Amino acid sequence: MNITEVTNYLEELAPLHYAEDFDNVGLLVGNPETIVTGVLVTLDTLEETVNEAIAKKCNLIISFHPIIFSGLKKITGRSYVERVVLKAIQNNIAIYATHTALDNSKNGVSAKMCEVLGLENTQILIPKKGIIKKLTTFVPMQNAAALRAALFAAGAGNIGNYDQCSFSAEGTGTFRGNESSNPVIGEKGKTHTESETQISVVLESKNETSILNALKKHHPYEEVAYDIMTTENVHQDIGMGMVGELPKEMDAKEFLLFLKKTMQTDCVRHSELLHKKIKKVAVLGGAGSFAIADAKRAGADAYVSADFKYHEFFKAEKNILLADIGHYESEQFTKTLLVDYLKKKISNFAVVLSEKSTNPIYYI
Repeated sequence: MNITEVTNYLEELAPLHYAEDFDNVGLLVGNPETIVTGVLVTLDTLEETVNEAIAKKCNLIISFHPIIFSGLKKITGRSYVERVVLKAIQNNIAIYATHTALDNSKNGVSAKMCEVLGLENTQILIPKKGIIKKLTTFVPMQNAAALRAALFAAGAGNIGNYDQCSFSAEGTGTFRGNESSNPVIGEKGKTHTESETQISVVLESKNETSILNALKKHHPYEEVAYDIMTTENVHQDIGMGMVGELPKEMDAKEFLLFLKKTMQTDCVRHSELLHKKIKKVAVLGGAGSFAIADAKRAGADAYVSADFKYHEFFKAEKNILLADIGHYESEQFTKTLLVDYLKKKISNFAVVLSEKSTNPIYYI
């Protein structure tokens, strides 16, 4: 297997289209055609991570966080980022990062947090916009059913729990081909009128290329007329954070102690304890202060995330319990998620869980 074949599996779980615009995901270092000898899965890629990959004969590192986040103008080894990239290149080790692509996956970082905490009836906390597009095309009436079926087969027309969703309207189309044209219907140089069906379907951005290929392959016209627009509709199965319910409600202090033990953290920073039970819990791996308002709108009794600043704890406003368990601690189980997923997909070489803790924060 080469690197592309391995990362194609990863992108079924976390398509790169899901990543936030500010992020840097995908293959960061290496040749995608390189044959893979082994995969090391880690949360961060540091020099010691590259050393571990060398020792375990893994030439592909799958990292949650991207080691290259902003542009590198020089690679001289003066910073830890430059040293990692330099060592990886010198030892022919590729580095691939998932980051917010996996954050926005239904089965990603926050889903793993829910699993560890035992939350039930989970759903996305902040459904993502800009993922759903609409394709509209025009086809002779007699070809409409076949084209519609081809678009469905390519992945168009899926809305929540429904598939093969479309809208059709009948009308009249006109066209005239020039001397270089080769019209399937009508004659070049003459205006032709054709009874046509307008077909509209929704699609995920990750499927756009395959759906357009299906459109052009199965449409009878030499030149295919179509429009694609990005909608403001949210995708209920793609987005940041999740919200779910504990099997049994707890009081606030009991919940915090459960959280500390279950999430294996040495420190939980939290807002004022409330005199109400904790049942509905929102979670978001990594820096999640931006979603406090979303957790409150979702009716969560507690919100578990990381990197809250001093003034952000005031946003609890006595109606939600905010719990900061630490950035690394909130994402630590992501490595296991990726290893388990890849082992189910790949069996012809080793997929290894990194034994190194890359947490840069210590408690005394």
